[in-house]
Amino acid sequence: MMDWTDRHCRYFMRILSPSVGLYTEMVTAAALVHGDADRLLKYHASEHPIALQIGGSDPLQMATAAKLGCDVGYDEININVGCPSDRVQSGAFGACLMSRPALVAECFSAMQSVSNAPVTVKTRIGIDDLDRYDFLRDFVQIVSAAGCKTFMIHARIALLAGLSPKENRTVPPLNYDRVYRLKQEFPQLEIVLNGGIHSVAQAAENLQRVDGVMIGRQAYQNPWLLAELEQAFVVPSESLVTDRHAVVRRMLPYVESELLSGVRLHQITRHMLGLYAGQPGARAWRRHLSENAHRSGAGPEVIEVALKFPAAA
Repeated sequence: MMDWTDRHCRYFMRILSPSVGLYTEMVTAAALVHGDADRLLKYHASEHPIALQIGGSDPLQMATAAKLGCDVGYDEININVGCPSDRVQSGAFGACLMSRPALVAECFSAMQSVSNAPVTVKTRIGIDDLDRYDFLRDFVQIVSAAGCKTFMIHARIALLAGLSPKENRTVPPLNYDRVYRLKQEFPQLEIVLNGGIHSVAQAAENLQRVDGVMIGRQAYQNPWLLAELEQAFVVPSESLVTDRHAVVRRMLPYVESELLSGVRLHQITRHMLGLYAGQPGARAWRRHLSENAHRSGAGPEVIEVALKFPAAA
């Protein structure tokens, strides 16, 4: 979810679901250690519970990055062992690290030793020609022996040679059975399934077999799904939103505040385009925001006008 789940996106998603665990886009350990950590780690207090996802392969650097995240209050530190991009491979981290479980275990141990938040791992079910259950099992066995208790498993292999990152999110077939088997073999571990969850019904079905589900692209493209999940699985509360217009209204004070700090309107509204997906007026909503939010001086009035197109639902 690099370049997608920034702090504006997460604030928006928190309104949709007060309970869901939110994850940052992947940030490299090197960027945190040598770059603008204050900017990269910034988040709104309402985002809790929130996890910082870190990419890297140097244990000392990963530990330093984890400590930076813990110092500013992240609730979880997540190691990315799933990203298949060329840029990530050239840095010797992401999905290619599945072939080096001992190094992942070393990174985990170094990070957990300096972290007062749990350190977790997000990975794939395999890479390239290592498309076997025993490869996934051995990876989890080695990393869990170092103390890792929670694994988010994207139920596709990553084909590091031959497919683009975009293709790697959809082309390799889903294999939920491999994740289910992993949970059966490691009942003491928390196993969270990722990949291909598009509905409340699918989430409910999978929650009979694993401990949790993680939703990425679908939650971004159809964010109202988060509200539906909240309604289905969480006891209703005063903070539960009941219609999409209410979500937009609750975003406006945040938009006004961020604009005053120098943020451009389109940096926020780009994450809101899918809110009315499948609803009458959705296309006009998207078009108006897309055509006007990037203009110089654009403010909340752009959202107010766009709100006239879709029906309240």
